[in-house]
Amino acid sequence: MSRHQHSTEKIRKYIFDPTVDIRDRAFMLFSILVLIALFAAIPCGLIMKEPLSATLSTLVGAILFSLYVYIAFRKCRIARARVVLSVVVVFVFLPMMFFTNGGGSGGAPLWLLLGTVYIALILEGKFKHVMIVLNALILTACWIIGYYYPNLVTEYSRGQNYFDALAALVIVGGIVYALFSFRLSLYKKDAENKNLRRLFEQTATALVNAIDAKDKYTHGHSARVAEYSRKIAQLSGKSEEECDEIYYAALLHDVGKIGISEKIINKEGKLTDEEYSVIKQHPVLGAQILSSINEYPDLLIGAKYHHERYDGRGYPDKLKGEDIPEIARIISVADAYDAMTSKRSYREPIPQQSVREEIVKGSGSQFDPKFAKLMQHLIDLDTEYDMKEKIGVQELAGKDEIDCYNFLDQISEGIVVGPAPQPRRIRLKCEPLDPGNSDYFAGMVLFDSLDGRYHSSPRKVKDSNYFEYARIFSNGEYECIGARKIVVKESAPRETAAGRNKADSLVYDIEAVKIKDHLQITVDDSIRITTITIALPDSSRFVFIGLTGENCHIYDVSISLSEQMMPKDYIPRIAEEVSYINVPAGDIPNVQVDGYRTDSTDGIPVTDKMKIVFHTMSLPTARLVWHCAYVDLFYSADRKINGKDYQEYALIRLDGENWDSTGHAESKLSVSISQDFKGWDNWKEINKKGYDCTVSFRREGNQLTVVTQNQGISIKNVTILPEDRPEVYAALTGDQAAITNIRIIHEDEETAE
Repeated sequence: MSRHQHSTEKIRKYIFDPTVDIRDRAFMLFSILVLIALFAAIPCGLIMKEPLSATLSTLVGAILFSLYVYIAFRKCRIARARVVLSVVVVFVFLPMMFFTNGGGSGGAPLWLLLGTVYIALILEGKFKHVMIVLNALILTACWIIGYYYPNLVTEYSRGQNYFDALAALVIVGGIVYALFSFRLSLYKKDAENKNLRRLFEQTATALVNAIDAKDKYTHGHSARVAEYSRKIAQLSGKSEEECDEIYYAALLHDVGKIGISEKIINKEGKLTDEEYSVIKQHPVLGAQILSSINEYPDLLIGAKYHHERYDGRGYPDKLKGEDIPEIARIISVADAYDAMTSKRSYREPIPQQSVREEIVKGSGSQFDPKFAKLMQHLIDLDTEYDMKEKIGVQELAGKDEIDCYNFLDQISEGIVVGPAPQPRRIRLKCEPLDPGNSDYFAGMVLFDSLDGRYHSSPRKVKDSNYFEYARIFSNGEYECIGARKIVVKESAPRETAAGRNKADSLVYDIEAVKIKDHLQITVDDSIRITTITIALPDSSRFVFIGLTGENCHIYDVSISLSEQMMPKDYIPRIAEEVSYINVPAGDIPNVQVDGYRTDSTDGIPVTDKMKIVFHTMSLPTARLVWHCAYVDLFYSADRKINGKDYQEYALIRLDGENWDSTGHAESKLSVSISQDFKGWDNWKEINKKGYDCTVSFRREGNQLTVVTQNQGISIKNVTILPEDRPEVYAALTGDQAAITNIRIIHEDEETAE
């Protein structure tokens, strides 16, 4: 197929693509029809012997119009083109047609209809109404000018020769007819597509429900895998249509389990080799079930190949590397993530950070490195651990209500507070288990753990990194366990509390805010307001609230997160700030990063042969390889990460991993490990003690090379910067890292020394 035929076919598919905005498609059709009309008007003008200037202006206009529309289509800027051309049509094209084509006589009035038709079919919202008004004003002004100054109008329809009027009638009439017919047919087809899509979604949902009904341990698994797969696809730069295809392929990836015995699927404990071989047949069964759906071939691909491994040791066909269809490689990592973060008959959910480590280990062996990296990034962004199995009503450990006979015998799942200083609000009702018994109370356990759950057994405490801060009781009493200090203040009882029966049910309104190493909980129980201020042992750990009580029934729990960001001094300090950067600063202030990129230095303008030298230390709470310092390459108008016009070019971690999938620049990372490297455990220990690091920058035009090394790891990152963005900044950030004594050295300064 020639290049011209390929472009023509691409435009044809675009016009009839139901996933594209109907106004964008109408614009492309309108543009094609107008171009045909403009080029058809040229021979008409020659036949009529119109002035050469008019013919040439029409030819030049047609060529410029063609080029602009083609460029807008290639660069996916159709929405902008609709606006630009509407302005050109109203303010340039229509007045020019009026004055060069006979004014109020001849074919000009018919050509002027195109402006109104264009605005009506192509534009939308307030802008459409504004342009209609402007169009009417411009045309009125043209008519008035033409009436009072007829010498400005070029006339060539004399002697009852109305050829141009007839030509305009045919051309404009054809355009209007084609456009309105196209719109009507599109509306009808879109309605049919919506009905078919709705039917497909309902059918897919029914199949997924059938799968979930068979497997009591994977309820919601398919829907979660579909959602994670869509997120991975979006991060990899897929179009909305491609993301939808991947979503539905992932939704039905386990459809083959319909053909597997429930006895095997729901077996508690390890499967026998024979049972495992039966389970391994579900991809083939799924492909057979979906093979008849010819309109959606990706469904079959997702079902059949999602258990293939990148190293070729998967099943059913032992495909390797990129021989595995891309959709299946995406679903594979999403499927594994959800399997690890969900409860199984033989184990509890695996903590998210441990899952991340498993995905890192499986990169290049079980998973495509590209999509494994995208999954890691999604985990890093999921600061509140939303990507997990939701067990019933999450707030009450899978129940609508809980009965607490003794304190801690029933505890809700942890309700996260922070890390952002946004108030977490909880409302609940509490009543005595025995009517008339006034000896009851609600309470809270404040803790941190990898899975957001309360644990008491030594093994679970160790596996989940469980750490308990305090226990708070609704009567104002507390038990300080791991916190540094607790201060409780109570307001005077309300007048309405007088005479209240203590055995009545109570409504608790709770607000919790975490700012660095301080936590404040305000409890309003309709009788008084109690404010509990807690000095935490550090700023890095999470805080979860577990609801519990004694001799009480807790119900009607609602949880919300305020969008309001509280100021840094919102919580009165009751203990000294826990800081690891109280040492002399270098050229710019020290920075302590308590969580994933929660803080950073301001941007440092990058110049050729520049160096940034600093001391970095992982915080005492750091446990993982990626708890270290990062270098962020970016641009923003205010030189701040996430500032105005922020564009991230590369994120380079000192453990040798980077994040470069922002689409703003191309980056290539090279990492080599020398004989001096003594393993990751040793690497983490050295990071805990702290070390000096040097990052060197070399810039040649729009190519920026960043080089650094530490503990036997050599890192080189080459970024091709956008040509229209000469400025680039480097900022130091990280995860659970203290960065101090930051010095910026330029080549001339180093030479002088």
